[in-house]
Amino acid sequence: MEPPFPASLPTIHLNGTSASNLEAEYAAVRLAIGQAIQSLGRATCNARDFYPQGPGAYEKALAERGQAFENLSKAAEYAEAWEFHAHDHLRERQPKAS
Repeated sequence: MEPPFPASLPTIHLNGTSASNLEAEYAAVRLAIGQAIQSLGRATCNARDFYPQGPGAYEKALAERGQAFENLSKAAEYAEAWEFHAHDHLRERQPKAS
């Protein structure tokens, strides 16, 4: 899998971290980010908390919230690239069925 942005992916070899460790670790990272995205989605961001600040304050807060979601999504894509890179390596090393 090719990452959606420039990412330095590791060379998996005997003296480095095993592909199975990388796959498991980055799968866990991706799961945690998914949970963070869900938690952020459930967190309150209500217009009534911003109207005392004047016009445009709530819209600004919504835009910042959207950026936070985008940043989390990019982090998940990064973790996914590492996870799938390791997965692909493991799959390529499996013996071929006759």
